[in-house]
Amino acid sequence: MADLFPPAAELTASGRPVLLPSEIECSILSAVDLECDEIPSFPLLKSGIIILTTHRIVWISDSTNSSNSAVAVPLAAVNHIFSSKKSIKSMFSSPRVRFQVSFRSGGGLRSAVVTIVIRGKGDHEVFVSKFWENWRAKAWENDDKNNNTKGSSSSSASGPSSTGSGGFYSSEGTVRMVGVSGILRKEQEMWENTDKSLQEAFQDLNALMSKAKEMVTLAEKMRQKLLSSHSGATNDDEVASKEEIQDWLLSVGIISPVTKESAGALYHQQLSRQLADFVRTPLDIAGGMISVIDIYCLFNRARGTELISPDDLLLACSLWEKIDVPVMLRKFDSGVMVIQSKSYSDDEVLARIRTLVSKPDALQFGISASDAARTLGIAPAMAKEHLLTAESKGVLCRDVSPEGFRFYINLFPEINSEDLYLVKNYTMYATWIKAVTANRPR
Repeated sequence: MADLFPPAAELTASGRPVLLPSEIECSILSAVDLECDEIPSFPLLKSGIIILTTHRIVWISDSTNSSNSAVAVPLAAVNHIFSSKKSIKSMFSSPRVRFQVSFRSGGGLRSAVVTIVIRGKGDHEVFVSKFWENWRAKAWENDDKNNNTKGSSSSSASGPSSTGSGGFYSSEGTVRMVGVSGILRKEQEMWENTDKSLQEAFQDLNALMSKAKEMVTLAEKMRQKLLSSHSGATNDDEVASKEEIQDWLLSVGIISPVTKESAGALYHQQLSRQLADFVRTPLDIAGGMISVIDIYCLFNRARGTELISPDDLLLACSLWEKIDVPVMLRKFDSGVMVIQSKSYSDDEVLARIRTLVSKPDALQFGISASDAARTLGIAPAMAKEHLLTAESKGVLCRDVSPEGFRFYINLFPEINSEDLYLVKNYTMYATWIKAVTANRPR
């Protein structure tokens, strides 16, 4: 049985590719076809989004009917990239990038030529340049050449370059250069040593960046494991320590943030999808709703140096209405904007508020936004919005005083002028009467 080529790619809930360890996005183009006439079973991949990473070429369907359709061509399977031939015909046709791949089919190894047809307005020259660069870099190969190269460089720098202290002959038996030639030779040796030092420095920098990517990947795995075991924890100290570790891991960062340089015209669309994936963990911690300001701070902290503006964040949130993601942007009547999951239920929050205001102390003195915030586990500003929403739905009544807003249970629906003098022992009105008169002096 022939192996499926190209293999399917796993996507997140927002339709972005699930990146491999240490994989980084480099270029994104829209309206791209992926063709291969030499493979009969090659799927019809038309007008999609292609994402070039350090490890793969990922093609994602741009159709709303098949949002989960995606394939990936590993760069390790690419044998050769054909140079594009410039001609008069190519000036009036869509740019094409042809490359040869090898894959297993029927128990043997087979090769075929795959063509990328770029029909969009993206910068295809940058894409091709990044394609060549990533293919030659072979980032998918895990080797330890840095240590060996550093050791050989240090030994070569200390060995052959050493010379004797005097005479016309060096320790190697060659004639020592003197005069102008000697000065030029010394300058050349100085530049060579400087070049070697720079190469060693960049090797150390690349090693540091590689280790940083590994640490981000490890932190992500630890955070997911903590979230899965959070529900089973019973000790308060254990839960508090896990939450503290989660906050620290959340600040480690995003492995491959979407940038204008890599995404181009698709920047806000891809940023919107990445933001939808990012907010899921903070939403789970916050109970399903979090303010836009908090997400802006968390998202920028995770992106590191690739900061975004508030306008970019709001535009990315507004695009959620056009794509199928499990989160949404909500704006209260007061103008406060929050991000909440689509599974978030206002009825559940109203039920918790109703339970809170039905307590004896709340029946007598009411509740404030701070009281609701402690019960719901959210910020006071968001708790106030929930209280105002409950008031608009007839659950609460508001009392405005110099100390601020106080909210009480709404008893007016239970008051009926026709049976005003009947004794009602099983209503909220009767419970309120008992709570108010309990502390009165007799």
